[in-house]
Amino acid sequence: MIKKKTKWLSNSPIIAAAFLMATSAIGPGFLTQTAVFTNTLLASFGFIILISILLDIGAQLNIWKILGASGLRAQELANKIIPGTGYLLTTLIVVGGLAFNTGNLAGAGLGLNVLTGWSTETGAIISAAIAIFIFVNKDSLKWMDLFAKVLGMVMIALTLYVVFVSNPPIGEAIHRTFVPLKIDTLAIITLVGGTVGGYISFSGAHRLLDAGLTGTENTKEVGRSAVSAILIASTMRILLFLAALGVVSKGLTLNSANPAASIFELAAGEIGYKIFGIVMWSAAITSVVGSAYTSISFFRSINKNYEKQERAMLIGFVLIALMVYLLIRNPVKILVVVGALNGFILPIALSLVLLGSMNKKIIGDYKHPKWLIGFGIIVILATLYLSIVTIAKL
Repeated sequence: MIKKKTKWLSNSPIIAAAFLMATSAIGPGFLTQTAVFTNTLLASFGFIILISILLDIGAQLNIWKILGASGLRAQELANKIIPGTGYLLTTLIVVGGLAFNTGNLAGAGLGLNVLTGWSTETGAIISAAIAIFIFVNKDSLKWMDLFAKVLGMVMIALTLYVVFVSNPPIGEAIHRTFVPLKIDTLAIITLVGGTVGGYISFSGAHRLLDAGLTGTENTKEVGRSAVSAILIASTMRILLFLAALGVVSKGLTLNSANPAASIFELAAGEIGYKIFGIVMWSAAITSVVGSAYTSISFFRSINKNYEKQERAMLIGFVLIALMVYLLIRNPVKILVVVGALNGFILPIALSLVLLGSMNKKIIGDYKHPKWLIGFGIIVILATLYLSIVTIAKL
C-alpha cells in the first residue's frame, strides 16, 4: 500500500490509469457510434453526450473509489458480497472483451489499410503482433502506460485539427446540448455502454490496484483519476461530434459503409482520410491492449496458477480474438449486440460494488460519500431502464 500521497505527475500511475481507461473506451465502435448518431441527431447529439458523461462519472467514481479503498478487484469484491457473482462477472467481462477485441482488431486493420494499402487482415495481424510485443516485454505495464498516453494525445490533437477545418456551428451545438430537438435512448445507452460498459469500467481501477494505490488515504487521488479518464474520453467524443457536425451541417452525406472515415475525408480531403487512418489505428490498438489487460485481470485472482501465467494468457487472449476476426471478417453485428448487453453489465457490477461500500469487512474505515451512493443508484436505475428499452428495440 502506498502511504505517501501520490503526486499528480504525468509519469504517475494516476495519469496512466486515466489514459488506459480513456483509450480503452475510444475504440472503433466509439468512432463509428459518434459519426452515426451525429448524422441522425445533428446538434441534439450534444445532449446525449452530456447525459452520458454524467452517468459515466457517477459509475466510475463509485467503482474506482470503492475498489481502491477495499484493495480488491471487482470479481473479488463481488464474491465476498454474493458468493459466485464474481465468477459470473468474470465470464461476462471476458466474453464481452473477446467480442470487442475482434472489432478492435478489425478497426486496427482498417486503420493500417488506409495508411499503407495493406489488406485489413494483414493490418489486423500486424496490430496483434504489436500488442503481443507489449505484453511479452519485461516492463509491460510501463510500455502499456506510455502507449496509451502517447496515442491518446495523438488522437485528440489530430481530431482537433479536423474540427478546425470542418468549421462546425458551435453556437448551435451548445444550444442543442441543453435544449435538444430529439432524444434517443438507444444513443444514450450505447454511449454509456461504450464508455464505461463491460471491461472498460474496471480498466483504470484495476491498473491502480496493480500500482498499489489502495486504502482510504488514496481515494481522493483515485477519484481524480476516474474523472480525468472520463474527461479525456469525453474530450475525444466532443471533438469528433463537432467535426461530424461541421460536415453534416453543410449538407454533405456520410458514407454509411464507413461514416467515421467520411467525417475526416469530407472535412480535410486526402489528408483528412490519412488522419482517419492514424486515429482509427490508434483507437483500435489501444483498445486491444486495454481489453486484454483488463479481461485477464479478472482471471488472475481465481487461481494462483493464473497469476503465474498472466503473460501467456494475455497473448492467448489477443490471438483468440484475432482468429475469431479472421474467421468472421465482419464483426459489426456481434459488436452491436455485445454493446447493448454491456449496458446490463454496468448496473449489475455497480450494484455489487455499492453493496461492498456498506460492508466494513471489505472497505475498513473508509466512508463512502452518501451523495455518491445516491448518484450510483441513479446510474443503476437509469442504465437498467435504458438497457431494457434498447434490447426491446433490437
